[in-house]
Amino acid sequence: MKSFRLREYQVLLYRLVLVYLFYTLTRLLFVAFNAPLLQIDSVKQLLLLCFYGLRFDTTIILYVNSLFILVSLLPLIINTHKSFQRVLFYLYFITNGIAIAFNFIDFIYYKFTFARSTSNITESIANEQNKGTLLLNFMVNYWYVFLLFGLCIWVWVILYRKITLIPHRPQINRWYWGTSVLVLMVATVLTVGGIRGGFKKSTRPINLVDANNYVTRIVHADVVLNTPFCIARTFSKKSFKKVQWVSQQEIEAKIKPIKQYESDGMNRMNVVVIIMESFAREYSGAFNQHTPIENYQSYTPFLDSLATHGRIYDNAYTNGFKSIHAMPAVLAGIPSFKDAFTSSPYVNTSIESLVSILKEEGYYTSFFHGAPNGSMGFLGFSNVLGFDAYYGKTEYNNDDDFDGVWGIWDDKFFRYMEKELSQQQQPFFATLFSVSSHEPFKISQEFEDAFEEGDVPIHRCIRYSDYALQLFFEEAAQKPWFHNTLFIITADHTNQVYYDEYKQALNRTAVPILLYSPALSQLQGIDSDWAQHIDIYPTVLDILGYPKPFRSWGRSLLNKEEVPPFVINFSSNNFQFMWGDYICIFDGHQAIGFYHKTDKNYTNNLLAQNLPVFKEIERYCQAFLQNYYEKIVDRNLAP
Repeated sequence: MKSFRLREYQVLLYRLVLVYLFYTLTRLLFVAFNAPLLQIDSVKQLLLLCFYGLRFDTTIILYVNSLFILVSLLPLIINTHKSFQRVLFYLYFITNGIAIAFNFIDFIYYKFTFARSTSNITESIANEQNKGTLLLNFMVNYWYVFLLFGLCIWVWVILYRKITLIPHRPQINRWYWGTSVLVLMVATVLTVGGIRGGFKKSTRPINLVDANNYVTRIVHADVVLNTPFCIARTFSKKSFKKVQWVSQQEIEAKIKPIKQYESDGMNRMNVVVIIMESFAREYSGAFNQHTPIENYQSYTPFLDSLATHGRIYDNAYTNGFKSIHAMPAVLAGIPSFKDAFTSSPYVNTSIESLVSILKEEGYYTSFFHGAPNGSMGFLGFSNVLGFDAYYGKTEYNNDDDFDGVWGIWDDKFFRYMEKELSQQQQPFFATLFSVSSHEPFKISQEFEDAFEEGDVPIHRCIRYSDYALQLFFEEAAQKPWFHNTLFIITADHTNQVYYDEYKQALNRTAVPILLYSPALSQLQGIDSDWAQHIDIYPTVLDILGYPKPFRSWGRSLLNKEEVPPFVINFSSNNFQFMWGDYICIFDGHQAIGFYHKTDKNYTNNLLAQNLPVFKEIERYCQAFLQNYYEKIVDRNLAP
């Protein structure tokens, strides 16, 4: 019956099935590229995760192809003509090609963020002036991903053209129009239902959190999901929303957002905060003395030696997973979860921080970052915090020492910072953010033969940047200001992983924190309690003896009575709240998992045991997040 468009519907269905096929293929490739991190135990488990992922694939496939489906089903008489089919061909491959390309990006990017990319995927490079150079480096270093993408599209095109339509003119009658409209209506209902993720009246559109319904190990949610779905579902979504879970009295009792320390007078010593790019805890021997890793090798000999004279925290974690997340966490005690605080609408407000407090106490404040000024958004946020001076690539003013990608080589810029500090009025507060230990993992030609390769490419860069740190300290130790200075050394986030210990879910945000001062002999030893970036802010004020009240969501690392040690961060699209002997996985509404702290890969969910301590931990998490969102949305980031 020529007036019924059965062949057209069959071809449309075939083309949509091809999309499902290539989404499944990219899911398998995603697993292959990130197998050590995803830790799938069997083929059966992988197939189940792929099956569960079809629901999330359906949502984004129908969303991306909605126009293609509509145009294919419209009764236009010319539907089977070659020119019309050519238009459909380009519409199909442009939309699907762009969407599925994001899956390929996460083959590599997942190793750095440990989560499927969302709508803030460009956040890390939004303020970079050399985006073309960064893209070129990415293409050179990961050429095989681009090759795979091209091969995938090539095979896809071949399969698409395997089944085609023979041009013909349909019989235009009531049957033709009636069946076409009926099929279009049914397809519209099915498409809307598929995009929403179901047809139940009470069902909200499925979101990232729903992937956790199908897994027992949280990290497997990233297998169930696909990247274009994550981007679409988070686009234009605001994660900063007030919630109401607990009373204000409970917040004050549990979190104590306003801190004040007993003091006999403020010690106005200098403070230098050093944030080392990608210096994961895994790389430093001093922070792995009690870690059960066979044949462990350290790549930070200087940091290890300095740690013997300071106080180290070998159970410390970031409150974010990007460089831009570290700056507000370390300097202002403001963590970043789903979205970075620095890219939120609330960043341009008065923020109490180490910068503002120490400026009020007469400190000269400066920020050092050897990248082009404005890189990572550090210049803008340093102005928000109120630094007196910013020293970047522009102020360094010697492009001969530029690495060609990120900034001035660490060994050059660290010594530049030492010279600038030696000319500053004391007391001063300075922050250094390094650049060299970063993709594409190059080191200065001057040291090309000085540092051996490690087990992964970043190891050599870590050795080099550790040496740059040594040069800084050797020069600074000869200056009078050095002996009256408190140094804090940490990392912004983790990076390439080699040891299985650090492939586990808990340790994906594990960084070192070191407190060192030649003048403070009490800063010695190892502390293995929970520690985090937002604890650095109150710790510095506690050490200095700052006597006034101030806002802080963290705790002083020297004061365990004030607030019990804890860590909060965001991973695999859920909050992680580490407290006592347990880790709470919180989906933004309620706890969905509890794990013992020794279960670092989150394999045994204890939620069903319903222990009283679980409710207490959940309340702590809720109290923290409620106060966090309230203070940010109300722009009330002062005492």
